[in-house]
Amino acid sequence: MELSKLKGGYDAVFSLGDLCLASIQLKKHNLRPFSGVLDWMASPTLSTVNELLENRFIGFMDYDNLRVIGYADSNICVSDDAYNLVSNHDFSREKNTLEFLGSYLEVMEKYERRIQRFLHQMQTAKRILFVRTEGTLEDAASLQNTLSEMVKHDFNVLLINHTPVKWMVEKHCPLEKVCMMEFPNEDIWEGNGELWKEVLSDIYLTKSK
Repeated sequence: MELSKLKGGYDAVFSLGDLCLASIQLKKHNLRPFSGVLDWMASPTLSTVNELLENRFIGFMDYDNLRVIGYADSNICVSDDAYNLVSNHDFSREKNTLEFLGSYLEVMEKYERRIQRFLHQMQTAKRILFVRTEGTLEDAASLQNTLSEMVKHDFNVLLINHTPVKWMVEKHCPLEKVCMMEFPNEDIWEGNGELWKEVLSDIYLTKSK
């Protein structure tokens, strides 16, 4: 899919990881009207994100699968080993310790709301954009197949990989619903702002247009 075909209006836009970067950029460009499930989590492998979506989030952050990694500033860093996810922002040190996650039920109530909102949009939104950083063509193909089963209407995927390029590169992608780009990997947090702006230009939320 070519970048030009990605442009236009969407009823919903969701980040699918792999870090907070995508959700930060979506918010900066007014494309994040509500929180997604993976906005503030690390999800380094797209294959396990595909598995999470295939399972409709069943088993997500189950207590028996959690492993406390250590401190992350004012929070406790927690891994969901079943889905290879890491939470750095959910479990504050005020309510949790390395030995006991006291706010677990509270955190899961928040995620249950986000999951139900996500699944609702899959059935009701006329056009959805999913944004993901880091993923292979093979995993992108699996993602397209999974989303084709979940999304009732239309959707597209923007997949951005960070590689040793000097500027933005649009990759040829044989997948009908996936646009693949490459961004420089030297400073992914601050150095590619203009590239995100260019890619996300002429993409807008239909309800705000």
